[in-house]
Amino acid sequence: MSASWSWFVIVLIVINLGGCVWLLWYTSKRRSKTLPTGETTGHTWDGDVTEYNKPLPRWWINLFYLTIVFTIAYLVLFPGFGNVQGMLNWSASAQHDADRAEADRLFAERYARFEQMPLAEIAADPEALTVGRNLYAKNCAACHASDGGGARGFPNLTDDTWQWGSSHEAILTSVAQGRVAVMPPLAAVLGDDATITAVATYVQQLGGLRVDTGLAAVGKAQYEMVCAACHGIDGRGNEALGASNLTDADWLYGKDLASIREGIIYGRHGVMPAMEPIMGPLRTRLVTAYTLSLSPGGQAAIAEARARGAPAASAAAPSAGAAQVP
Repeated sequence: MSASWSWFVIVLIVINLGGCVWLLWYTSKRRSKTLPTGETTGHTWDGDVTEYNKPLPRWWINLFYLTIVFTIAYLVLFPGFGNVQGMLNWSASAQHDADRAEADRLFAERYARFEQMPLAEIAADPEALTVGRNLYAKNCAACHASDGGGARGFPNLTDDTWQWGSSHEAILTSVAQGRVAVMPPLAAVLGDDATITAVATYVQQLGGLRVDTGLAAVGKAQYEMVCAACHGIDGRGNEALGASNLTDADWLYGKDLASIREGIIYGRHGVMPAMEPIMGPLRTRLVTAYTLSLSPGGQAAIAEARARGAPAASAAAPSAGAAQVP
C-alpha cells in the first residue's frame, strides 16, 4: 500500500488500542468510586427493572488487557501495522509460494512416471486420466465446456477436427504453448457488399451446402485471389497457419451466410492461452492426455496403447465424483 494509506492504518490502530485501554481503565475507576458495589445506579426501566452496580470481576477485565497485549505482540512479530513487515518477516505470499512449491514437489514425485510417457499411454492409465480430468475441469472447461463439446468460437474437442494438426505432438504444443489464429478483415480488399456475399456463398459451397451456383462462381474467382493463400485453392486450410479447413462439417463460428459474412468483413481473432506456464510441464501432459481421450482418434490410439500392454482404464472416463488432485 502507499505510504499515506500505511500511516492511516497505523494511526487508526493506535487510536483504537489506546481507546480500548482508556475505556477499560476509566469505566472501572469511575464506577468503583462513585457507586458502592451492590447499590443501584439509579436507572430504572418499565417501573421495576433496576440497573445495579455490578462491575465485571477484576480477572475478567484483566483478560481484556491481555488481548490488547496479544495484539501489540502480534503487530510486532507479523505484518498488519501499515507497511511494517514484522520481526519474523512473514508474508502471506511467501507462505503461499512455499506451500505451492511443496505441493508441486509431492505432485512431481507421485506422477513422475508420466513425464516421458507417450500421451496415448498416459491416457490409458486410470489414475492419470482422473488427474487429467480434474485439471481439465479447472482450467479448460470454461471455454471448451465440461464435456469438451466447445461453443461458438471455442473448438469442439470430441471430434477429429484439429485446426493446428491432429498429431499428438501438435495437440501438446497447442495446449502447452497456446495458439493465436488471426483472420484479417477483408471488406476493404473485396470492395463491396455484393462481392463479400458472393465469396461467403462460395465458402458455403466448399462446405457442401446447397447455394446459388451462379453467385458461388462469382465468389470463386475472388476467393482464389484473396483467400486461397491461407485456406488453399481447394479450401482445405493450412494447419501450419491455423487456417481452417472450409470443406469439413466443423464450423467454429457458424455456417449460415450472416456468420460467414461477419468473419469476412470484420475478421476473427482466436486465442488459446499457453497452459504450461500456468500448470507446469507435467500437469500439461496429463491434461493433454485427457483431451486426447475425448476424441474418436484419441480413443483409437488409447485402445492401441492398451493392446500393446499399457494399463487398462477401468472406465472410458473418470466418474464425476473423482477425487480432486492438485
